[in-house]
Amino acid sequence: MAALDRWERRLAFIAHGIPYFVLTVTTVMYSIFTVHSASERWVTYGMVAFGYAWMAWWFTLHPAWHSRAELMAVFVGGMVLFYGVLGLREQVFGAVSYAVYIYASELLRGRWMFFVVALTAVLATLSLFGGYPPAAERPAFWLLALVFVVLACTFTFVGHVTTEQSRLRKELLEENEGLHAQLLVQAHEAGVQDERHRMAREIHDTLAQGLTGIITQLSAATASDWERRVSVSADLARSNLAEARRSVHALRPPALDSAALPEALDEVASGWSTVYGVPVSVTLTGSVRVMHPEVEVALLRTAQEALANVAKHASASRVGLTLSYMDDVVTLDVRDDGVGFDLATPSQGFGLSAMRHRVHRLSGALFVESEPGAGTAVSARVPA
Repeated sequence: MAALDRWERRLAFIAHGIPYFVLTVTTVMYSIFTVHSASERWVTYGMVAFGYAWMAWWFTLHPAWHSRAELMAVFVGGMVLFYGVLGLREQVFGAVSYAVYIYASELLRGRWMFFVVALTAVLATLSLFGGYPPAAERPAFWLLALVFVVLACTFTFVGHVTTEQSRLRKELLEENEGLHAQLLVQAHEAGVQDERHRMAREIHDTLAQGLTGIITQLSAATASDWERRVSVSADLARSNLAEARRSVHALRPPALDSAALPEALDEVASGWSTVYGVPVSVTLTGSVRVMHPEVEVALLRTAQEALANVAKHASASRVGLTLSYMDDVVTLDVRDDGVGFDLATPSQGFGLSAMRHRVHRLSGALFVESEPGAGTAVSARVPA
């Protein structure tokens, strides 16, 4: 989307520069190839200066006016009048009609756009003939005027349709981006809800039961056994403290506590390589940027699970891990040169399904490529 916007801005800049370019070129040609008195030249130069000022004031310097139909009607009308006077005064300025075509097609709609374009084509024909010709030349004049009108209206219509289609495509892309963002929000909310349920189960099964046990022990203490019950309560408290710390660490992998995702992947890959004796190369492409913690956790867990599967099943001699930052997505690829497997054979393990579930929760996708004897490639792709 950003690339499309950049190209549209460049094309708009070029289109808006054409009227100034055409007027400048024709003025230079007028100065070189025509012979007039000084007073006539200065009158023409004054008209050219008026044209520059008119375009700059009404269009270039006030882009907010482009959406105001009444102001743009005045502007385009002034351009038609300016071109008519200048083009009939000097044939060399006939090419300035391109400026009027551009402004009419961008600022006018419907019959008014075609009316102004047709009128400008007739004025261009008059400029070419140096005014309305004598009777003997009028058939050629009207035939040429008809050709100019048809061509100008046809190209204007094609340009108008192309512009409208581009606008509609842009609106569809923006709508798709909105839906994509909505899906991300829904996935995030679903993940938050799942995590709440998990934490609720953790608290109920560990901390709540432990605290209940402590309260029960202390409430039942008597003068004869209070030391034993206090000791049991202390043991329960220490056990629950350990459970609380474990639950806290479970919210975010320790590797991400003090490092960014690329460094965390380096740490995981290095540790795995040390344990299993298989070299792992970690490659980073694109510009590193901060992402949502859930995205980083999902990618790190996917890498850990993929490496675990390599250790269990692949018998690989080397592993490659690539983290790629792109415009709107981040991909993680884990490749090995191991024994591979047949994708058509149902898997009995939970590794791939767990990775898929984790990535799909973030509206991402997981791809697996493998065949016996040709290694395995796992690719996780999630919105950034």
